[in-house]
Amino acid sequence: MKSWVVLPLCIMLAACATAPQAPRADNLFNDQLFSAPSQRISVDDVFAVSPAMKEYLSNGKTARQMRANGMQQGLFDALYSKGQLKLDYNSESTRNAAQTFAARSGNCLSLVIMTAAFAKELRLPLHYQSILMDRAWSRNDDLYFASGHVNLILGRKATAIRTSSDQNRLMTIDFLPPEDTDGQRRQEIDESTIVAMYMNNRAAEALAAHQLDDAYWWAREAIRQDARFLASYNTLGVIYRRHDNLQEAERTFRQVFEREPDNPVVMFNLIGVLNDLGKLSESKPLAAKLAQVQPEAPFQAFNLGMAAMRAGDFKTAKQQFTRELARDPYYHEFQYWLGIACLRLGEMDQAVKHLSIAMENSTSRNDHDLYAAKLDRIKSYRSPLLVH
Repeated sequence: MKSWVVLPLCIMLAACATAPQAPRADNLFNDQLFSAPSQRISVDDVFAVSPAMKEYLSNGKTARQMRANGMQQGLFDALYSKGQLKLDYNSESTRNAAQTFAARSGNCLSLVIMTAAFAKELRLPLHYQSILMDRAWSRNDDLYFASGHVNLILGRKATAIRTSSDQNRLMTIDFLPPEDTDGQRRQEIDESTIVAMYMNNRAAEALAAHQLDDAYWWAREAIRQDARFLASYNTLGVIYRRHDNLQEAERTFRQVFEREPDNPVVMFNLIGVLNDLGKLSESKPLAAKLAQVQPEAPFQAFNLGMAAMRAGDFKTAKQQFTRELARDPYYHEFQYWLGIACLRLGEMDQAVKHLSIAMENSTSRNDHDLYAAKLDRIKSYRSPLLVH
């Protein structure tokens, strides 16, 4: 059973600048269907500053940077300059502020939350904004995830403002290169939305790990934090479907569909539930509408390429993977499998090229190590034999 769930590693892209009206959430929760969560789920933990974080702010080097460069620049340098925290981007899990600091690792939402927690501790004004750019897709087994991007804007501390220009001096902290976001529309979002994104990410990650009870409680809390953040409802619907609560899943998807009737993710999921329930007369016209809204689904060419790989048709596989790369040139899995197809076709230079790109753009240590090992083996095949 394939499902789509929006996992906003930073933020789900909104359909328009105005937030949609929130569905009624009180009739969507069914706590009695799920066991208690296996861990604490609390909004208080998201931005909580640990003793280690406080100690880091007060140490001599960090304090000197802030005195010399100002709070804004000093905080940025303390967190992200080379040779300091040495943070590692890792998309595998979403962490709260204290967890991100302790692990020195996190996805972009985790890094935004950690930075915001430090800014709050320093009493720096801050704002969050979403970057309204095309969705980036990824997958975990048969779950497909769409992600967007969010960044953080730091203002100056009130006591540091001496002139009107000081008051207007803002610093944008972004974890994408400027060229990736130049010209993109921006929309300021509330902190409650950031918290809902965090909760929704945790729900989706629990779902991918087959921890349905935990996934439900995370999604429930996401909706409670910001009822306007519709990605959380979609996640809740997928959880219900995976839990075989099909009527609950249908009701959840329909509430989102009423507010976003052209959202292909919600349409796809609603079609699946209607088919499960045998409501084919309702699913067929919706499937026709989906085909108009989204003629080619994300990963469609990739799945065709994988089928061709299994059939030993490496030429067709290469063509299909190349089609996917036209949509997302730096998605590591597309580059990896294109490299493998080239390898099977005897195109060693191309195989090395694409596997190198896959390794450089991997978003987890496991993927990086897998691609590096494959690349080393290919390079060893190409090495000349030395005869003494």
